[in-house]
Amino acid sequence: MIITRRLAAGACALLAALAGGVVPAHAADGPPKDSPKVELVLDVSGSMSTRDIDGGSRMSAAQQAFDDVIDALPDGVRLGIRTLGATYPGDDKEIGCKDSRQLYPVGKVDKTEAKTAVATLRPTGWTPISLALRGADQDLGTDGGTRRIVLITDGEDTCGQPDPCEVARELAAKGTHLTVDTLGLAHDDKTREQLSCIAEATGGTYTTVRHRKELTGRVKQLVKRSETPVETVKPVQGANACATAPELGAGVFTDREQFSEHRWYRVKVKPGQELRASASVAADRQVDRDYGVLLRAVGEDGQELVRGSDAGSGRTDVMATGLRYATGKVKKNGDQDGKDGKAVCLEVSHSFSAPASVKRDPGLPVELAVDLVKSPDNPSDLAAFGLGRGWILLAVLGVTGLLAGLLWGWLARWRVAVWREN
Repeated sequence: MIITRRLAAGACALLAALAGGVVPAHAADGPPKDSPKVELVLDVSGSMSTRDIDGGSRMSAAQQAFDDVIDALPDGVRLGIRTLGATYPGDDKEIGCKDSRQLYPVGKVDKTEAKTAVATLRPTGWTPISLALRGADQDLGTDGGTRRIVLITDGEDTCGQPDPCEVARELAAKGTHLTVDTLGLAHDDKTREQLSCIAEATGGTYTTVRHRKELTGRVKQLVKRSETPVETVKPVQGANACATAPELGAGVFTDREQFSEHRWYRVKVKPGQELRASASVAADRQVDRDYGVLLRAVGEDGQELVRGSDAGSGRTDVMATGLRYATGKVKKNGDQDGKDGKAVCLEVSHSFSAPASVKRDPGLPVELAVDLVKSPDNPSDLAAFGLGRGWILLAVLGVTGLLAGLLWGWLARWRVAVWREN
């Protein structure tokens, strides 16, 4: 009897131990799959041995920054590390331009292992930035969560084709919500231009770094920024006409638009709703100095309902405009047409142009934000009911012109009368 009780107690203890082991193991799996992911991409090329950052080498400044970032890593962020130019010290360009590897996988970070891996790096080889960007994109995967690459380098790509800026545009066009932030440890114009282009193509930022603390603080800030919830951007392909346009709901959508192209999208607006839409077009390459963007809301019959536009001249990164269109509520007797809502077509076009030497593919990045909210009881917004439709604007201008003409005529007659009297 005693033996039986001891066996039962032992079995219970074993089950409790197993159960206890399962919970910690599950808890130790790290952040969930929809948590943000960041991959730090570090240039380990030979030029990183240059000693011009607070008396130390660029490599040592980067390693110290990585250590500080790993120590301060938020619990909800999955982190990975990739290198470029870290293993091949030779002069064979073909081999050197294939030198990029993942140093630490994206996921829950063992701080000791990650810092040890970074500490072993020594400035070695070439600078295959394009290869590293594509590798980092694959490392981050597409299993949910925001995706951010932080590229730290002291020079431009030394491998030529493909151009890193074109690769960044290619990754952005995939619509997987990838942001690339770039930090430059060198201050020459070519490096600055290339890194700025990479960042702008993906909605990221470019920062020139001159001091160790500045590098550490900026990388920490970018990793922390990945925690901020963002609207999931959905890729969509607009049509060439209203009739074949894809139907959209509320959300943020991304597309590509060629020079001189018009893109169409459809939104179902129910009675009592107000459509709010904005469109932005990014100039991710060299463009001519005069440009503009137009967003139109058009009914199924082709009648323009409202439009928004903006234009500029000089250098710009993004042009944007917006509009609002409100519908009335269904009447109580139910005889209002379109009780189930009406389709409104949104047309996005721009007047960007570029020299013949500039590549046309892919088209310029377009972001379209759509929201449907409750319409006001007495819509009076001129952008939706009034000036946007044209006839009130015409009436206002006509009355203003008439009054101005009468006033001017009276003044002219008065001056003539005074002149004759004198």
